[in-house]
Amino acid sequence: MPVETRSIRDRSAVGRFPSVTLGFGEDTEEEKEEPEPEYNPRDRLHSHVFAFIFAELLLKVQSIDLMKSKSGQNRTEHHTNLYQSDDFVIRRGQTFQMWITLSRPFNPDTDKLHLELKTGPLPTVAKGTHVIIPLVEDLEDDRWEAAVVKQDDKRIKLSVNSLPTAAIGRYQLIVETNCASGKAVSTHNPANDIYMLFNPWCEDDTVFMDSDDERQEYVLNSVGRIYYGTQNQIGVRTWNYGQFHDGILAACLYVLEKSGTPPSGWGDPVNVVRVISAMINSPDDLGVVEGNWSGDYSLGTSPTFWSGSVEILNEYYKNSGTPVKYGQCWIFAGVVTTVLRCLGIPSRTVTNFSSAHDTDVSLTTDVYLDENLDPIAYLNTDSIWNFHVWNDSWMARPDLPPGNGGWQAVDATPQETSQGTFRCGPASLAAVRNGHVYLKHDSPFVFAEVNSDKIYWQRNVDGTFTQIYSEKKTVGHFISTKAVGSDERNDITHLYKHPEGSEEERIAVETACRYGTKAQTFSSPTAEDVSVEVTMEGEGPKMGGDAELSLILRNSSSEQRKVFLHSQVAVMYYTGVHKATVRKDRTDVDLLPNEEKVLEWTLEYKDYKDQLIDQAALMMTLTGRVKETQQVLATQFSFRLRTPDLILKPIGKPVVGEKMAVEISFTNPLPQVLKAVIFHVEGLGKIYLLLCFFKLPCLSVIHFVPTLPGPRKLLASLDCRQLTQVHGVTNITVEDKSNATL
Repeated sequence: MPVETRSIRDRSAVGRFPSVTLGFGEDTEEEKEEPEPEYNPRDRLHSHVFAFIFAELLLKVQSIDLMKSKSGQNRTEHHTNLYQSDDFVIRRGQTFQMWITLSRPFNPDTDKLHLELKTGPLPTVAKGTHVIIPLVEDLEDDRWEAAVVKQDDKRIKLSVNSLPTAAIGRYQLIVETNCASGKAVSTHNPANDIYMLFNPWCEDDTVFMDSDDERQEYVLNSVGRIYYGTQNQIGVRTWNYGQFHDGILAACLYVLEKSGTPPSGWGDPVNVVRVISAMINSPDDLGVVEGNWSGDYSLGTSPTFWSGSVEILNEYYKNSGTPVKYGQCWIFAGVVTTVLRCLGIPSRTVTNFSSAHDTDVSLTTDVYLDENLDPIAYLNTDSIWNFHVWNDSWMARPDLPPGNGGWQAVDATPQETSQGTFRCGPASLAAVRNGHVYLKHDSPFVFAEVNSDKIYWQRNVDGTFTQIYSEKKTVGHFISTKAVGSDERNDITHLYKHPEGSEEERIAVETACRYGTKAQTFSSPTAEDVSVEVTMEGEGPKMGGDAELSLILRNSSSEQRKVFLHSQVAVMYYTGVHKATVRKDRTDVDLLPNEEKVLEWTLEYKDYKDQLIDQAALMMTLTGRVKETQQVLATQFSFRLRTPDLILKPIGKPVVGEKMAVEISFTNPLPQVLKAVIFHVEGLGKIYLLLCFFKLPCLSVIHFVPTLPGPRKLLASLDCRQLTQVHGVTNITVEDKSNATL
């Protein structure tokens, strides 16, 4: 009896496929209209046979291996092996390898395959956020391509090349296959997402940096130094950037996402640093850190408490974008360095001493005095901060005239708005140095910070103001950053300005001020034959002691001069904002022809002890008039009261997984009890210790269990209401447990 055959068509099991006939005997006749036959078990058998054959013909992806091991080829060649996560982190403009396991061996003659990457909420091919990576025989630079470099039965190894201009961020990966039997698309697996970063090692990337020592410092170094104080008393603290800490990359990308800027613009470092500059402060966009300069931090954490960026970024990410309380300029700058280094942009933290804050785009720092030469508080909105901390980031600037690439100033502290948002930069240091303030972004503001003249104006009887004096060397001193490869201070003032008083520097100032709101200020120079200077010996006064200064008056003329001198000392926020006047003096000084006279001046502890705030900063304002010539004298001198260091001494041998001790010693410099003192220690773990200190030296021992081998820095800070900016650091080399037992 002949074997029955049946055409399989439009059945529920395989109805989506074209009509196919499976013959187990003679061919059947053409289909005719007939009633639905009764169920036959052989129909089900035919369906299973067809599905099996069809599945064998299709080419499907069974698994993807991105070779994510930190010690593997991808992570080491891309310099991403330090990231403490299991994510696939790579840098753009560089090839990476991956294995794909297929349902059957790949036949390059009949099979097609390509990769697709998608990033952002609306991936678009035209905007580079939906990337289609074709399979080619040979890879070429400057394009997205993939090539099979090895085949092992059903497994193929691909070498994939990315664009050096690709947008950074998190990409979803899928693989699409095509063959004669149809198309198959792999299922998206979040474990296979690709994290793309900027690439300072790639010559075609605009953040390329050709010095390996500088790349090690400005991209890979996770611990840095931040300078503070005054130009005469430069203090330093160690800061834990922690850009490779587990979770920090996700937090940094979250900051970018929360900005609401389109990912299509994340391939340009100019855009990215501008976004980060805005997002690290909280105004406008509920960014990472909320600034507070009031001295009252009861609703959050004191800015002087922080010693690293990791806690801040983790807290912001964990709390779904709630700004972290509180920060000041070095906090903003420290977090910016963390984020930019994490994303692959070379960055450093920079401190400018005697840093001007120009509020009216005049490119001058203006001081308004009344008829009696006393400051007019409500008009003196410009200020000079004892120090201000911002960032330099490294990149080419194809959007500017040639010669303006390299280091760019970026400032996240919310001082003035830029295009309606609190942000600043990137401003080319070359443009700032030469007074080319017409070049974007925010170069006028940065120029004023480092090289504005300080102009004194006196109110006339009719209410108008007359320029009575100018200081040309007051602003922008000892611009400092950590040196490459060491903990030394590197003075980079020469990158921001020509030598003070040089012809090049004066030309730069006059060039810049042509674009300011008070260009007429520089029309007539002031003649001088009497000068005044304030000096301080050694490292300056200590907290709890008296401050001794010297006022030096010089008469360079051949005639006698009489000077009426006014001095005023105020406690200042480090930003240059006045808190309280603690002493005023008036004195008359007679100067013989060509005489130099030194006046000794002392500020006693009792004068300032009840007014001090965070940075223990004070400022003397000295004004005067020469009776014979009506020449006006004016200068300001900032100084701080030095605080003691914490001394850290490791006890025992540091070994991974084994408990160790660190001895911390400290001497209270104040003639009063310090209450509610908090120790903050990090580097090998973290501990908070609440203690009360007395005037006598104090010794504490804390314990840690190191988790990672190698050289480490242990950071400690002390914070309380009566005393801040007390910190210390020590180097520790942690041995691996296996090595320690040898």
